[in-house]
Amino acid sequence: MSVVRTKVLGLVDVIMRVPSLFIIDEILKISMGLPNSSSPPPTQSAATAAVTSSESLVNLTVNATVSAAANMLDAAAAAAATAGGIGSPEDSLKDDIEFYKFISLTTLKFLLCLFGCISAACVFMLWTRHLVIVYMYIVSVGLIFLSYWSNVSALSVISDGPSLLEDILSLNMDRLLDPGGVALSILPHLLAQWLMGVIFAYIHLGPKYKIIQKALPFSFLMPLFLAMLPLPTVVLKHSPAFAAILPLVLSKIALWSSSFDVVKTILNGYQHARNFASNFGISALIENEWQRLNVPCVLRAFWTLRLLEQLISLLVASDVPLRFAATIQSLLVSGCETLTAVLGMTSIISLICHYIGKAFQLFLLSEDYDEDKSIGTVSAILFYILALQTGLTSLTPDKRFVRLCRNLCLLITALLHFLHNIVAPILMSLSAARNPSRKRHARALMVCAFLLLTPVGLLSILWSRHSPSTWLLAVTAFSVEVIVKVLVSLATYTLFLLDARRQTFWEKLDDYVYYIRAFGNSVEFCFGIFLFFNGAWILIFESGGAIRALMMCIHAYFNIWCEARAGWGVFMKRRTAVHKISSLPEATPQQLRTFDDVCAICYQEMTSAKITRCKHYFHGVCLRKWLYVQDRCPLCHEIIMNQDAPAEKGAVEGSAAVAAEDEAILQANVAAVVPVGQGNLQNAAVAGAAPDTSSSSSVNASSNSNSSNSSIMAAAASSSTSRNPLSVSGFRIPSTASGSSTSSSSSSSSASSSSSSSATTTMTATAPTSGPAGLGSSETAAATAAAISQIIRQHQHQQLRSSVDRDFLDELE
Repeated sequence: MSVVRTKVLGLVDVIMRVPSLFIIDEILKISMGLPNSSSPPPTQSAATAAVTSSESLVNLTVNATVSAAANMLDAAAAAAATAGGIGSPEDSLKDDIEFYKFISLTTLKFLLCLFGCISAACVFMLWTRHLVIVYMYIVSVGLIFLSYWSNVSALSVISDGPSLLEDILSLNMDRLLDPGGVALSILPHLLAQWLMGVIFAYIHLGPKYKIIQKALPFSFLMPLFLAMLPLPTVVLKHSPAFAAILPLVLSKIALWSSSFDVVKTILNGYQHARNFASNFGISALIENEWQRLNVPCVLRAFWTLRLLEQLISLLVASDVPLRFAATIQSLLVSGCETLTAVLGMTSIISLICHYIGKAFQLFLLSEDYDEDKSIGTVSAILFYILALQTGLTSLTPDKRFVRLCRNLCLLITALLHFLHNIVAPILMSLSAARNPSRKRHARALMVCAFLLLTPVGLLSILWSRHSPSTWLLAVTAFSVEVIVKVLVSLATYTLFLLDARRQTFWEKLDDYVYYIRAFGNSVEFCFGIFLFFNGAWILIFESGGAIRALMMCIHAYFNIWCEARAGWGVFMKRRTAVHKISSLPEATPQQLRTFDDVCAICYQEMTSAKITRCKHYFHGVCLRKWLYVQDRCPLCHEIIMNQDAPAEKGAVEGSAAVAAEDEAILQANVAAVVPVGQGNLQNAAVAGAAPDTSSSSSVNASSNSNSSNSSIMAAAASSSTSRNPLSVSGFRIPSTASGSSTSSSSSSSSASSSSSSSATTTMTATAPTSGPAGLGSSETAAATAAAISQIIRQHQHQQLRSSVDRDFLDELE
């Protein structure tokens, strides 16, 4: 029940805002009171042969005004041409008076129309409770004038007929019950006056005293009661005006008492809008007001009622049956003759496009339909911009219908673009996710076939019925662009499907996808340039305008300049990445077999790989994509490319190779001996989250075993630049098996000294390598692993002895 009540109240709110749009529409029909030199001729169709009386009156008034202005201008020109010649001063003065009178009347009409538009817009934007108050006042004033008209009509009937009071006193039932008699004629007036008096007493906003409330219905009925009495004609003639005095006084009091509230409401609304815009922005304010006023529904209701009014006028004015095609043409022409009417048509088109997009979404079994990004909104904006750009409202009815059809053809091609934007991501997700649902694949391919066949059919119809023109070239460009975009999407979809069915990594896939998409983007860019020159031709030689020039500037910036800059940036990034990748050494099959691992970027097996400066192996195509983002290694964050000077290159390469070999050996040995619970650094290296080489961390060497193991792991993870033994936290780890005994003794003493005092050691940590690149012989690895194991055991034994000694000393104390 509450849902129904909410919907009914919403409908009432929409209906209450429609009359404001009708007022603005009627003001725009007369061109804001300004003379209109291009008054449209009547339509040639049978359905529009008869026009309404109001439209004829408006056209006659406008034509008379224009002809008078033209005559005055011709007279002024003739007077200027024959200055000092023929013509009396009286005629010249008379022409000047008429000219200034015309200017003053036109200015006054324009100001009144402007005030009416602003007032109607303010009423349209009121809150619902304020809108109810406005309508209560308007209805109450309307009842007063309606009562006056009804009383005047009833008095004219009573004055022409026999005396009604005599018939009542004499109980002349024949005349009282006569269907054409006075009694039955004024009976509807009596009931209407009583009803209007009761309604006015209920809704008026003036002071509501009991005596006044009871007297109001009798005030409305007073002229009819006085007409029954034998009173002078002058009294009866002015009785309706006297009867309206009391309601008018109450309405005037209500208006005067509400004037301060009106000003206060306007100021509060301005302050609210200003605060909202300062806190959330102008766009948020417009969106909030758009939803509060429910503008799309109001525009749809306005346009529907306007079309019904036009249809009823055609049915009443036409003596012959209306033809369907001619009637539709007449309704469409009248439905876009003003800016407000174009807005109403735009809302209807937006609703139709919204449901078309929703139907395609349901057909594609897509659930991520975003209401805010609906194609209905984009289609509405595009249609309204086209209407403004082509001057739709200023054209004659015949030309307006042709232009409307052309704009709808452009809108259809744009709608095909929007549908492609819906189906393209679905195609990519189906191919990349290896979706086994053939039903979804078939539906997506059917939509693609529809997008291919529809523009072909549209172009064949248009080219067969129309000669080449700038408009037809624009439609053709849009249609061919849709076809190219669909073919590009299908080609990419096919490549991804083939890649999904391959058992090995397809390194050339990225290149093929790039070439196909580059072709599609190049075609779109060329069509953008073509459309710019096509629009420039229309602007210069066919129909200019500020809106068209503005739209051309927007098109040139966003669709040409920004696209060219973005495409050139992508091309340069790819070119630089390809150049960098080509300078890296290629891994040999022997190295790949020894490495026997996957690419850390794509987690696919490597049949070919590139070796970075830090001795990490990656697919060439994966590394090229990574270079689009940054120039550092994905694992160790080292600079991938060698940026040293050429003079130092030969000297550094030897030490770097030796350091990389030692680093790989140490990483392999630590992975073999460090317990699982203490291998956080190793896990980080496997996950690709290695710390940066340039970062320094201070490590506190404590006297427990966890601190010692952490020191060993940090020592194993830090990079060495020579073959000298590595010394970290007192441990000396040899690079060969011969130094194992000496390192064991030195590590024992160093461990005891480090456990007794908490020393702070600063080290530089480098991510371990992802594989045994540069790994030495198996004997060296085994000897180093044994040395590290012996160091750990001796260190733990020394810590145990230190803890026993501390306990013994505590007992002695």
